[in-house]
Amino acid sequence: MKRHLAALSLAALAATAAIAQDEDTPASVEARHGIMENYSFSLSTLGAMAKGEVEFDAEMAQAAADRLVVLSNLNQEGYWPEGTSSDEVEDSRALPAVWEDMEDFQSGFGELHEAAMAMQEVAGDGQDAIAGQMRAVGQSCGGCHDDYRMSDD
Repeated sequence: MKRHLAALSLAALAATAAIAQDEDTPASVEARHGIMENYSFSLSTLGAMAKGEVEFDAEMAQAAADRLVVLSNLNQEGYWPEGTSSDEVEDSRALPAVWEDMEDFQSGFGELHEAAMAMQEVAGDGQDAIAGQMRAVGQSCGGCHDDYRMSDD
């Protein structure tokens, strides 16, 4: 089942990147946008259940957590080429700091993967279990966004 979900998730990522590509935006930037949108989709599903905004659904929660694991385990090679920072590409929100310390930036995906795997282990166990793991996942995302992504301001 998990392999099936992984294959579907990867197919969805490919489709998202292909559909979203803009001729003025490098494919690598569009592809990372697709990945981040998939992260957001999965996290909003889990977050809404954790907060009780939507009724807990074990299958939906597990699918969202499985997607997070697949996404966080993707090889990042090719998504972050030189010349695609927010200073160089209008549609990029990646700060130049990504390329100034690529090793630290890449380590954030490992931290996210660990948090995603912990979420995957408990996602089917109920609202309280999800809520208990959302903080770790959110901190992992936020740590990278704070240092490496343009703010929403």
